[in-house]
Amino acid sequence: MDTIKIGIINVSDRASAGIYEDIPGKAIVETLNDYLTSSWEKVYKVVPDEQHLISQTMIEMADKEGCCLIVTSGGTGPAKRDVTPEATEAVCQKMLPGFGELMRQESLKFVPTAILSRQTAGIRNNTLIINLPGKPKAIRECLDAVFPAVPYCIDLIDGPYLECNEAVIKPFRPKSN
Repeated sequence: MDTIKIGIINVSDRASAGIYEDIPGKAIVETLNDYLTSSWEKVYKVVPDEQHLISQTMIEMADKEGCCLIVTSGGTGPAKRDVTPEATEAVCQKMLPGFGELMRQESLKFVPTAILSRQTAGIRNNTLIINLPGKPKAIRECLDAVFPAVPYCIDLIDGPYLECNEAVIKPFRPKSN
């Protein structure tokens, strides 16, 4: 069986310039390690807030590296340099707005500024792309909310079968008749 590849992209001008440590990307890896019992390999990049670079990185991870899932952190707010959702929309054939709706709903339990978040998700060929906020605490809260749907979504787009540690996160898959 082929190795399951998951792309992780931290979108940050400062982290990509080495001004500060890439804590959000590490938080995603840690969370996925908690969730998944399937063996997986990370494809990891830190890129500045430049739409063409974000899109290009997503395309490389999806089309060349064969990632079934790409998770981004950062660039989802209203600031001028926040362009991750635009980069995601530019490379996806289908958008899945329910992911962003649920993540905002979950984040609103903790901060009123969650309404400013523009995170989204979409499908590029056989790859699910999910945009997360840039704060490690919010990354875990958002992934906890949406990840139960991720393995089944990847099943539906002909990706690999993701097995989870059900003591940590319980994926939902419809019962087959």
